[in-house]
Amino acid sequence: MNVFDFDKTIFKYDSSVMFYKYCLKRHPQILKYLPIQMVGGVRLFLKLRPKTECKELFYRYFRGIDDIDSYLEDFWDKNICYIQKWYKDMQRQDDVIISASPEFLLAPACRRLGIKYMMATRVDRHTGIHDGINCHGEEKVRRFYEAFPQGKVDKFYSDSRSDTPLANIAREAYLVDGETLTPW
Repeated sequence: MNVFDFDKTIFKYDSSVMFYKYCLKRHPQILKYLPIQMVGGVRLFLKLRPKTECKELFYRYFRGIDDIDSYLEDFWDKNICYIQKWYKDMQRQDDVIISASPEFLLAPACRRLGIKYMMATRVDRHTGIHDGINCHGEEKVRRFYEAFPQGKVDKFYSDSRSDTPLANIAREAYLVDGETLTPW
């Protein structure tokens, strides 16, 4: 099976950032969360707190959006077009997406693409609180083997060296920069 990161890999942009901007245009009052989001960003940048905790501060803005589910569908109506062409050309039935983005955010995109296997960070869509730790680095490997105990990764694709643990268990791994795929 082939395994893919999502943001800046098969999707051209960072979906969490794009969704935030989408929500901000429709609910400018979520700017009230900006101070706590900035605290989380500084803590993350300076590595003062765990990534999961910092991301929870960023995702607090979910609390200011009443009908987040309808936003998800409209967001993907407008943005599914940013799936990379190289991915569409090679997509297989057994592809696996493993991402640090919120699971609920990626689920509609994966459904539209016909991707059956997706692992991402479990985040409450109403509070921004994580259920478990951020699906990043070694956690991606743990989650892969949790879902596929005997799984073998034929090819792995990501835009980030932070995914080296997953690249290390793949037969082949590729760094993605837009439409350019380079052997890890």
